[in-house]
Amino acid sequence: MEKVEQWLKKVFINGEWVDTVKGETFDTFRPTTGEVLCAVANGDADDVDKAVTAAKACLNSSGWGYASTGVQRAVVLRKLGKLFEENTAVIAKIDSIDMGKPMREAEADVGDAVAACNHFADLAEKQDKEQGEKIDVGDDNFQSEVRYEPIGVIGAITPWNYPFLMAVWKVIPAIAAGCCTVLKPSELAPCSCLLLAQMCHDAGVPPGGINVINGLGLTAGAAISNHPAFDKVAFTGSPATARLVMAAAALGPRAVSMELGGKSPLIICQDTSNLDAALDWVLTGFLWGSGQVCSATSRVYVHEALREVFMEKLITRVKAVTICDTQGEEALKDTEGAVPRMGPLVSRIQCDKVWGYIDGALSAGVTCAYGGRRELLDGLDINPNGYYVPPTIFVDPPADAKVYKEEIFGPVLCVRFFKTEEEAVAMANDTVYGLAAAVFSDDEAKCSAICNKLRAGIVWLNNCQPAFIQCPWGGVKQSGFGRELGRWGIEEFSSVKQVTSAKPGYAWGIF
Repeated sequence: MEKVEQWLKKVFINGEWVDTVKGETFDTFRPTTGEVLCAVANGDADDVDKAVTAAKACLNSSGWGYASTGVQRAVVLRKLGKLFEENTAVIAKIDSIDMGKPMREAEADVGDAVAACNHFADLAEKQDKEQGEKIDVGDDNFQSEVRYEPIGVIGAITPWNYPFLMAVWKVIPAIAAGCCTVLKPSELAPCSCLLLAQMCHDAGVPPGGINVINGLGLTAGAAISNHPAFDKVAFTGSPATARLVMAAAALGPRAVSMELGGKSPLIICQDTSNLDAALDWVLTGFLWGSGQVCSATSRVYVHEALREVFMEKLITRVKAVTICDTQGEEALKDTEGAVPRMGPLVSRIQCDKVWGYIDGALSAGVTCAYGGRRELLDGLDINPNGYYVPPTIFVDPPADAKVYKEEIFGPVLCVRFFKTEEEAVAMANDTVYGLAAAVFSDDEAKCSAICNKLRAGIVWLNNCQPAFIQCPWGGVKQSGFGRELGRWGIEEFSSVKQVTSAKPGYAWGIF
């Protein structure tokens, strides 16, 4: 944390670290112990307004925004990628302390951030080559072409489960497209985004091109949603908050993109011969990030013929997971994942929320095959005040059970069984969410057929959870709209301009 200590009580506006207008702060807490970690600047509407002014000026400057080229921006992005790579251990350590995730997960996030810089640098250069694409309008008197411009000033509101990476997913494609951004990180894990701001500046993003305002959702977040000068708001978070963001954006009106999580299904067909490999993905799907992953495959559907062997293997594998203090000596050394480890949840509120789901399910009589008891944490080498929840598995929950229907954002898995693939698909689609889904079968044709029937923005076949930077990421239904990553990521921040010219002196002759 010493790398960002000097900036904790400041905000980054117009290329400088400055005090907030009101000088207020809020406390963040260590997930592993529940103790205060640090005091962070609490920006509000006044600070957001100053940041927007700086972003607007940068957008209209002679050296960035509308006047810049993709090649110019690509140079900056590649420098930024090298800075990320050189500071991998520092960035990962900050996120591990701030959010509680194991170092191997945090380091993987930084690796993905490096890849994002290089990928969007390529796309920025490609967009240059596509400028002026000619369109045949069927009339030789006219010539039409397409030009790509930055959509404008971006308000980015990012979550706490991937503090650095989720900010990168918005900031980097925005830079690639030539936009200028005001970023509001989650107040639960805000520290690594301070380092992101400084590294963007060091890589050559000009003053105003990136601004970071730490603050609370009800103040800084609401100020971004409501400010009339934003051309787009890019949001990742809960559906409840998304509704407020959309309502505010409608007053603009302005563009919005939403990534809102889900309750993703994973189907294991009877012909899945390597059940151990499938179980690797099942555990990844609900324990990575301690289950605090928007795409977590937390509903698993297994063919009834596999019930006994699947449950036996699943519980054996889950028991082998070490619930640990991610800042302990052994956990910090194990960056290769030699031992399967799971850390705490991000906050006391989130921890209590997850326990509330578990306790409610138990009170309602839902069968718990493993976990669900606080005593499982007794005797572990963890602080009793940390925000820990053991992996918990419910079997055959009723369709109306909250633990089965609602996104929990914790290490809780619901397992149900099916007789036919049609039944599995029906259960998988019976949700308001539609971010991701997974299918396991040795039959490629069956995988493809089931994939076509699943209502989700992402479908994995014989795997789950990879988020390749080249591929579109986003959902349907209440999981949101718009796409991040891949060429779709830069398109989200680009405005398409039609330019049509007629031959000099040509008249249509209508009047």
